[in-house]
Amino acid sequence: MTSVNNLRTKIFADGADLEAIRTLRANPLIKGFTTNPTLMRIAGIDDYEAFSKEVIEVVEGAPVSLEVFADEFDAMEAQARVIASWGSNVFVKIPVTNTKGESSAPLVRRLADQGVQVNVTAIFTLDQVREVTDALSKDVAANVSVFAGRVADTGVDPVPHMRDAVSIVSAKPKAEVIWASPRELLNLFHADEAGCHIITVTAGILDKLNLIGKDLSEYSLETVEMFRRDAVAAAYKIRV
Repeated sequence: MTSVNNLRTKIFADGADLEAIRTLRANPLIKGFTTNPTLMRIAGIDDYEAFSKEVIEVVEGAPVSLEVFADEFDAMEAQARVIASWGSNVFVKIPVTNTKGESSAPLVRRLADQGVQVNVTAIFTLDQVREVTDALSKDVAANVSVFAGRVADTGVDPVPHMRDAVSIVSAKPKAEVIWASPRELLNLFHADEAGCHIITVTAGILDKLNLIGKDLSEYSLETVEMFRRDAVAAAYKIRV
């Protein structure tokens, strides 16, 4: 496959730059948006609620995932209800465990039963996928975010792993699997091959979309020209 237009997997932009989100909303390739407290902190966001509401306004009804940051489940639930109230397009990101390693599945079940659209995040194992899927409602939309990129970082091939995740989640027809934490542009095609419904993509990968289908001989020459240009600019010398 050489065209991103042929992908069945939807591309969601992942970030916390409001102007970038505004620009990407006009891009027909981008079908939704996600962010998290780490990205917000890196972007210098100091008012979580105000920024989140600005994002919801900017995305104009596109799906958007916003994350709770409490560590106790009662507090997570309270935050989730508030976040969900900000818009019908909002998915509330719930970490698969708290920092004590305690499963959030009971909380996910309660929220799903209340009609809250959840995005269960930081999932790595297929056992976690099974537990989360069992907690979801068959009648309420949900996202199951498996961190395929970080799985790959451990030396595990993420494609069959994600294919198995998709198969498990199919038990809940309104749930969609997200290929999260991609490492390279090729992961868009990996996600599509695995049958993932969504892939979250950072700005660095989005910037490479114009490379899809690029002539490799031309790309080779451009790379050689870059090496030469930088060597000349640095005024490097070798005594011969």
